[in-house]
Amino acid sequence: MSDPLIKSLPFRLKVWGRNACFTRPEMKVERVSYDVMTPSAARGVLEAILWKPAIRWKVTQIDVLQPIKWESVRRNEVGAVMSSRTSGIFIEEQRQQRAGLFLRNVAYTIHAYFEMTDKAGSEDTVVKFTEMFLRRAERGQCFNMPYLGCREFSADFKPFLNGETLPEPIPVSQDLGWMLYDMDYKGKEPTARFFRASLDNGRMKIDEKEVRP
Repeated sequence: MSDPLIKSLPFRLKVWGRNACFTRPEMKVERVSYDVMTPSAARGVLEAILWKPAIRWKVTQIDVLQPIKWESVRRNEVGAVMSSRTSGIFIEEQRQQRAGLFLRNVAYTIHAYFEMTDKAGSEDTVVKFTEMFLRRAERGQCFNMPYLGCREFSADFKPFLNGETLPEPIPVSQDLGWMLYDMDYKGKEPTARFFRASLDNGRMKIDEKEVRP
């Protein structure tokens, strides 16, 4: 049972889009997506709708609602990041052609809740942020456009409200191998953390998995 003082009840949010790329960190040059949305990508969608220092999102499960389909794309990219200390970069000199293996026609149900952090003020409550999130999600409001792995792949979203039937995930069970869970920024250098992902009738459960550096 959720603690009404520090932990919200579960939320379910449907997200979908034309393309997605949840990039495998071992394949950064030629981008190759994981089979399924990663927990960090799901958290990013939630934070795009509601982010406050007073709360921390926890993703517990991701349901895959569409068959996993792939699309190979070759495109031009800029191979440099402009520094704020320079007047700009000449794109023609930095242009690179790269291949990518992306997901096509994706849809997921994200299961998540949030916890209150030690940055919560005296007026910050679980009820306040619960109502704020549901109101924003119902109206399609967001701080920045949610995306599916890469910023060019924007995501549509809608919350499931009380009593609303959740869509059935795809009837697929398979081992997905080691998947990026999230980045740990507590140390001097960011550290990637992974977990053993699997689909059980289209459901990828996360909170029951061991997470390793």
